[in-house]
Amino acid sequence: MSLFPTKKSVIDATIKGICKAKDNFLLWTNDRLYLSHAPAKMLSIHVAQEIAQIKNSPEIFIDASVSDILRCSLKNRDAFLDYMDKNSIKEGVFSITLDEKFKHKNNNDSISRVIISIKNGIRDTKGIYLDEVEKICKMLDSPKDENYTLDYGILAFYSDLPNSARKKLSTRIPQIIKSFDEIVQKFPNLKASFQDNGIHDMQDIGEWVVGAYTIQKL
Repeated sequence: MSLFPTKKSVIDATIKGICKAKDNFLLWTNDRLYLSHAPAKMLSIHVAQEIAQIKNSPEIFIDASVSDILRCSLKNRDAFLDYMDKNSIKEGVFSITLDEKFKHKNNNDSISRVIISIKNGIRDTKGIYLDEVEKICKMLDSPKDENYTLDYGILAFYSDLPNSARKKLSTRIPQIIKSFDEIVQKFPNLKASFQDNGIHDMQDIGEWVVGAYTIQKL
């Protein structure tokens, strides 16, 4: 089996990539617009660049489809449709997928290990974010089969607020994470953790934070 980066290095690179996206977008817009105004794909590209630089870097794919990821995770590669049906997973894409890096013998021997969903401008608990957490859980909640290769999933996000906001990030973020936890708790074989880079002040403007909510098997 090929080498693969540690979970910590992937999470750290994810947070670092979003922070770099923030710095670049601010520079490009002449200090007029913060990252929450940028398309989510900009965050994905910066995160991919950072992951590519870590030790034992994996193969990195942008916007891989659910069906392709499952096909590269299940022992029986033809079983992905049954898996989607059984777990009520709809077709869609994940921002970034990390596969093992090795010399391929054909176009059908990829091995997916990590899925990353990146959201921009998260400020409140919304159905779209809860649905994304549930989708990650369903992707990971496989039978106890050592040949199912997905290890963990990350919902990474950027959030900022103006000074005029009634409820600050120090209040909002714990509420958002609590709502994510409630989804994960419905899946007894999974657990979650959260890491951020701390809440930062934007002088006379507001505050911002980058977070990575990680879901993995017990």
